Amino acid sequence: MPPVDGRLGHEIAHGKYLVAHGAGEVWNWATPAGILRKARRAAMLGAGLDPGREALELGCGTGLFTREFARSGARLTALDISPDLLAIARKEVPAANVEFIEGNACAMPFPAGQFDCVVGSSVLHHLDPARALAECSRVLKPGGTLAFTEPNMLNPQIALEKNIPWLKKRLGDSPDETAFFRWEIIRLLAQAGFSQVRVAPFDFLHPAIPGFLLPLARPFTGFLERVPLLREIAGSLYIRAVK
Repeated sequence: MPPVDGRLGHEIAHGKYLVAHGAGEVWNWATPAGILRKARRAAMLGAGLDPGREALELGCGTGLFTREFARSGARLTALDISPDLLAIARKEVPAANVEFIEGNACAMPFPAGQFDCVVGSSVLHHLDPARALAECSRVLKPGGTLAFTEPNMLNPQIALEKNIPWLKKRLGDSPDETAFFRWEIIRLLAQAGFSQVRVAPFDFLHPAIPGFLLPLARPFTGFLERVPLLREIAGSLYIRAVK
């Protein structure tokens, strides 16, 4: 892999931080609510994965989502910039239909038109999104699909976390990561040549909600996602598009 720039260097260093502090805990996937949130995202992102399809997962990290995607039967290539996170992923996900690759999502080591679909959970906001989406378009076949879940900058907590440096560091973010406004990611997808773009806010289920409250919280948070205007400040964006 060629030398990385400052931003990607920060992400490689962040991979070491995640290994040291527990990636699942930093990413909030380990709590009872976090486990439900992860399962929902895996189902959303994996909707287009079918046996025999060539799929690319960007930012696979420790393989938390890779394991779920592998169950689809798709031939899955999982890419990450961090050798430390990939070392864990290779141990945790020994599936025969998965190949882990160390590489830069903004300059991928793949030929044009290799993949039927590209998926990723919370990865674009770590990258230069214009470059990453251009690369996604390049490696996708005509008619190929893209699906990501990313943090929503209209969510008050997300906005504070991504824009206040000391809070970002305290919560375990990498120095350069950000979040997206819905209209911003729509514009970037159009610039990268994608069509049939759908960007929908979702997820009011906070990972800190204790397990005993989940039976009450889940219907209420689902209701909030259906309320016009209010749903715009949900915690995440579900992104789908076609090349």
